[in-house]
Amino acid sequence: MAPKVTKADKKIAYDQKLCQLLDEYTQVLVAMADNVGSKQLQNIRKGLRGDSVVLMGKNTMMKRSIRIHAENTGNTAILNLIPLLVGNVGLIFTKGDLKEVSEEVAKYKVGAPARVGLVAPIDVVVPPGNTGLDPSQTSFFQVLNIPTKINKGTVEIITPVELIKKGDKVGSSEAALLSKLGIRPFSYGLVVISVYDNGSVFSPEVLDLTEDDLVEKFAMGVSMVTSLSLAISYPTLAAAPHMFINAYKNVLAVAISTDYSFPQADKVKEYLADPSKFAVAASEVAAAAGGAAPASAAKEEEKKEEPEEESDEDMGLGLFD
Repeated sequence: MAPKVTKADKKIAYDQKLCQLLDEYTQVLVAMADNVGSKQLQNIRKGLRGDSVVLMGKNTMMKRSIRIHAENTGNTAILNLIPLLVGNVGLIFTKGDLKEVSEEVAKYKVGAPARVGLVAPIDVVVPPGNTGLDPSQTSFFQVLNIPTKINKGTVEIITPVELIKKGDKVGSSEAALLSKLGIRPFSYGLVVISVYDNGSVFSPEVLDLTEDDLVEKFAMGVSMVTSLSLAISYPTLAAAPHMFINAYKNVLAVAISTDYSFPQADKVKEYLADPSKFAVAASEVAAAAGGAAPASAAKEEEKKEEPEEESDEDMGLGLFD
């Protein structure tokens, strides 16, 4: 008969496994595991098998193992995991793409009934329609102020009713009604709350960022740098074009107001001296635009025209041949 494994042996084995995973993996997803059953967790482990490992355990034991392992190996980066171990959480060690692993974990959600005393994670709305319940069950609806009517011997809900609000506790009447209606309003699974990658810790929302989002944020940052540089007159690569243009405008204003001139200001002075040239330039632009439009229209008409089909006479055939 195999000897019974003591609690101390289990703790030692758990510590060794956690330390091995910390050495082998550099990416960790911290997931909340509230209301997740053992069968559901087993399915998640099967789905992630290959490049990911799910490890559950007591927070105090995990914190102690991480702290001691950091001291022994000198890898202080893993200490960033300790503040994340709050509540009913588990660690998902992975070598795959963090976004793909996070999406795979989110697939394993299981519907759950509304139990008494449970805090609702979402709003629960009872839809209108026939409930299939006999008229003797109207007491449940009356207690919850749900408008109903009797239709063909069954209770029918007239309008949609917000039965439970997010954050409220489920009462006995609400739980009994949802059970009778066969509604399982909640769904539970592992929820990724933090991401650890080579010592860096960030929110899982970062994994949803696309290249367009990054470009938009970069452009916003460049715009802010440009505005700050122009405000304090500090030259930067982003603000240099604007500074050159502003400097040109200032020098041009001085040249117009005085007898001083330079090649780039000569044409501006010429136009200011003879305003009629503005009208000539505008008419030339309009004429160029007007001439381009008929040309393009003519080209389109040429494309639309098709060669006429050859007649029978051209082929050497007559109607009565």
